[in-house]
Amino acid sequence: MDLSTCYCRHRFCDRYGQSGKNARLESAGWHEGARRLKCLDCGHRCSSRAGTAYAGIRTPEEVYRKGIHHLAEGVSIRTTALLMECDKDTVCHWLPGIGRHCRRVLDYFFRALHLTECQLDELWTFVYKKEKHLTVLEKLARRYGDAWIWTAFDPIRKLVPAWRVGKRTLSDAQKFIKSLKSKHDSHLPFFTSDDLPHYADALLEIYGETYTPPRQGARGRLPLPRKRPPADLRYAVVIKEREGSRVVQVTTRLIYGTEEQLDTFLKTSPVSTVINTYGVERNNLTIRQHSRRLGRKSLP
Repeated sequence: MDLSTCYCRHRFCDRYGQSGKNARLESAGWHEGARRLKCLDCGHRCSSRAGTAYAGIRTPEEVYRKGIHHLAEGVSIRTTALLMECDKDTVCHWLPGIGRHCRRVLDYFFRALHLTECQLDELWTFVYKKEKHLTVLEKLARRYGDAWIWTAFDPIRKLVPAWRVGKRTLSDAQKFIKSLKSKHDSHLPFFTSDDLPHYADALLEIYGETYTPPRQGARGRLPLPRKRPPADLRYAVVIKEREGSRVVQVTTRLIYGTEEQLDTFLKTSPVSTVINTYGVERNNLTIRQHSRRLGRKSLP
């Protein structure tokens, strides 16, 4: 492990956040297979694994690294445990930690992204068992049952800047859009999605401008503050009409923005000539084909 990136973890230390030679750290023995470091200024001790994907792992680093590689390639938990010669509960313990670390890494690099087009969609799956098989107590816990993976996709760079696992509710939609807003710069991309109404409400709540309409007449209470879409917010939906399992008609509708803004965007877009969600839908298919947990159907 590269120790040149370690630094004192004590927030009130003058060396906090300084790595390399400025860190002034010295070796202070070992603890649970990891080297411990001591700050020469404040005397605070910390593990060299703190803040890394190896934090809290008692398994040897080589076994842990190979096991994570197996899991990333789609190997099942039981098979990974057999290959690594460890208990499956140990492998299950790895997943939350590595997931949180990957999330922090993505949040660090995905900042101030310049997105010109963003397609939104949700992917159905379930946790533990399907919603119809849940007991009353399991439904109240809201941990198991149907789950939806909210996904934002940039069709130009083939990038997923934001995603969220939750229920198909307005609250989760707002949290998803709020996470997306934190990833791009001040330029608002052109949003497209299916006709789920939660997207329009969430976009208005997160990106909307607050204003107070004038009072009608001289009496009565003042109107409550409201949200209105900013002038540069553009959003359109793709409406698919189905008969059984077949799509028989596809129409589009502009929700936010003007026709002039839409025409200008379609003329300058390098990938889109019409309103569509092909990129995020193709990404959903790729996810299902490469993740055994999300697989439902296979390509012919």
